Amino acid sequence: MDLKLKIWRQAAQDAPGKFVMYPIQNISSEASFLEMLDILNEQLVAKGEDPVAFDHDCREGICGMCSLFINGKPHGPDAAITTCQLHMRRFNDGDTIVIEPWRAKPFPVIKDLMVDRTAFDEIIQAGGFVSVNTGGVPDANAIPIKKRNADLAMDAASCIGCGACVAACKNASAMLFVSAKVSQFALLPQGKVEAKERVQKMVAKMDDLGFGNCTNTYACEAECPKEISVTNIARMNREFLCAKVS
Repeated sequence: MDLKLKIWRQAAQDAPGKFVMYPIQNISSEASFLEMLDILNEQLVAKGEDPVAFDHDCREGICGMCSLFINGKPHGPDAAITTCQLHMRRFNDGDTIVIEPWRAKPFPVIKDLMVDRTAFDEIIQAGGFVSVNTGGVPDANAIPIKKRNADLAMDAASCIGCGACVAACKNASAMLFVSAKVSQFALLPQGKVEAKERVQKMVAKMDDLGFGNCTNTYACEAECPKEISVTNIARMNREFLCAKVS
């Protein structure tokens, strides 16, 4: 496959950025998207040019670092995958592929396609944990939990914090991410002790960091690689309202 890559290049957070066109040839349709970028970088280094900076780690759809905006969609044209799971067979010979970083004020660009997602870490640090003393490790079956609640909690906990929900939202809202982290504890007895404090602190930190409000367009759910449901947002709103009125 011969392709044209229109890539956002930005030397630093406070530096101006621009799109640069890179032609690339003989790419296998079985290559992953990140492998294709590796090939491009090898060619750039061989020519003495600066390689394109992009995030990656596990390359197995687990870590969520491979956060790229591809042809106007977070993680590219496939559903329920991360960028590292996207393969070049989803594109056609001769295509022009536009590659950008996440676009959100709380996610400033570090360089090229890398953004700083420390904001998500700060939200978790504000209350996304269980800190009460629960004694020794209990037997797995010692605390009865309804299967439906356990399943919903596990679904919420599958969020990898990639930020696709923020990138997809016209308001750069982090409601899906925060609600998933609230829900994974709110549904379980271990998380109920600090439930009121947790949801208030996490929502307050989300607002302080400059994330926008949810307008129920469902773009976050549509682009989430782990298919986190927007029902978690409704649950978080209920948790927040109960915390405020009680």
